[in-house]
Amino acid sequence: MTAMTELDEPTRAAIDAAVHALSGRTVAVLTGAGVSTDSGIPDYRGKGAPTRTPMTVQHFLSSEDARRRYWLGSHLGWRTFAAAAPNAGHRALAKLEDDGVASGVITQNVDGLHLRAGSRRVVELHGTMRRVFCLQCGQVFDRRDLAKRVEVENPWLSVDDDVLLGPDGDVRPESVEGFRVPVCSVCAGVLKPDVVFFGEYIPAGKFREAEQLLAQSDALVVAGSSLVVNSGIRLVERARRRRLPVVIVNRGETKVDARATVKIDGGASEVLTALAELLAIPAPPAR
Repeated sequence: MTAMTELDEPTRAAIDAAVHALSGRTVAVLTGAGVSTDSGIPDYRGKGAPTRTPMTVQHFLSSEDARRRYWLGSHLGWRTFAAAAPNAGHRALAKLEDDGVASGVITQNVDGLHLRAGSRRVVELHGTMRRVFCLQCGQVFDRRDLAKRVEVENPWLSVDDDVLLGPDGDVRPESVEGFRVPVCSVCAGVLKPDVVFFGEYIPAGKFREAEQLLAQSDALVVAGSSLVVNSGIRLVERARRRRLPVVIVNRGETKVDARATVKIDGGASEVLTALAELLAIPAPPAR
């Protein structure tokens, strides 16, 4: 049984069109939160997404109370977030890279699941939850070590393994009273996760990495992103200026559907698995 078998006819037809557009090309892949929903990590805008206001960098930097709420909520969700496993979509993209079809993955996600699935060339546009750094002295800490320190400094804290995660692996705490915010163990400075908050710019060097990966490719697949974030739209526009095929895989509309070569309205796991199977089959020689 192939991955196409259980898909409906319109989805199969769209996948066939995508395979025709991508066959024989080196593909760059841009992923968003929709790729990780099957791993139990919700997205911001999809159906059923939690209705919560994301942390902005301005709020985090200006308010000690905001930092307390952030770190408590993030710690409560960390164990479940870190335990999330790669799903079929992540594995399909790793297979495409192994087969020489994909040049790599550019991701807006901070969960590290592409790397854990076996993808080797991954550009984490929005950073990673695996690291924390000090805004004052620049010292970098492993998030797992910080979590242990938070538990030591807040021994009263009870962490439930069965929690409702937010898109960034956080949990909305009922109260922050008594919670000790972790500070830098070197200089006592403010700690921040190594992720791009809302209202914060993607580091220029990181975006150049994404541009270089796209420049070495001759097609672009966007999976699980509604393309609301400006960085994703910029990459799509760079592909279109070079007249590269652009295939979008997403449940529901995106901001650039009308500009896509092919739009597949479907789940990332199912569609990417089908594409990995079909694109691994060598194209027939030209007559």
